[in-house]
Amino acid sequence: MIEIPESQTVARQIRETLAGRSVTAVFNATHPHKFTWYSGDPLEYPGLLTGRKIVGAEGRGAFIDVLLDDDIHLTLSDGVNLRLYGPEADVPAKYQLLLTFDDGSFLVFTVAMYGGILAFRGDLDNPYYRGARTKCSPLEERFDTAYFRQLWAGTKQNLSAKAFLATEQRIPGLGNGVLQDILFRAGIHPRRKLATLGDSDAERLFTTLKSLLREMTDRGGRDTEKDLFGNVGGYAVQLSRNTCAGPCPVCGGPIVKEAYLGGAVYCCLHCQPLK
Repeated sequence: MIEIPESQTVARQIRETLAGRSVTAVFNATHPHKFTWYSGDPLEYPGLLTGRKIVGAEGRGAFIDVLLDDDIHLTLSDGVNLRLYGPEADVPAKYQLLLTFDDGSFLVFTVAMYGGILAFRGDLDNPYYRGARTKCSPLEERFDTAYFRQLWAGTKQNLSAKAFLATEQRIPGLGNGVLQDILFRAGIHPRRKLATLGDSDAERLFTTLKSLLREMTDRGGRDTEKDLFGNVGGYAVQLSRNTCAGPCPVCGGPIVKEAYLGGAVYCCLHCQPLK
């Protein structure tokens, strides 16, 4: 899934690999997917995108914003898988969109569960996209202690740590995936209520959030996700479905998995006490 480290990584790879390339053809879905969302009619995408040159790309929270000339955007939301193939590669049989470029390479968009592939000129009337564009990212210097404290103070104190971090788009692009290691390193249980956390806990959570998201991004994303070329990221996730059968990497105790707030959470009850 696309979260902050992945949107930053893939956007950087697009800038490095595709900037200056022109779109030569656009192919619509070979495998229609009812939970793939488009901006307007996807049958109009060829007319909007063909002949356009990629001028850049930006990671915006859980969105990857591919920028083309004439103020055209091709924006991908969480849930979209993006792969770049060389001229000699075989074309996959199933995809939700495919672009070819003037050097013979091609870009394939697929959706497993749900996701948005949004082509538009100018601005997009989507509150999640606008929030991702306008709110602070933890990777920015302006996301400082004062900003974090403001978020904390403006949140109901009966909310859990997970709800604070990953709901209401308080921090766009921080989702259920990256929060597992953030809370683990901060020593905070996902269900722990904000009211039970003191100033030192809040400060530890802030510094962990900032440093760990930077580490994940600098390492090219998490090893549970893949980049533009199909390679897994270089950050080894400590708590995930891939590690939950093993012992806690700190104390050696069991890792507990449970369903909470629409997704699985993983924690060590010794390192992350509920009280």
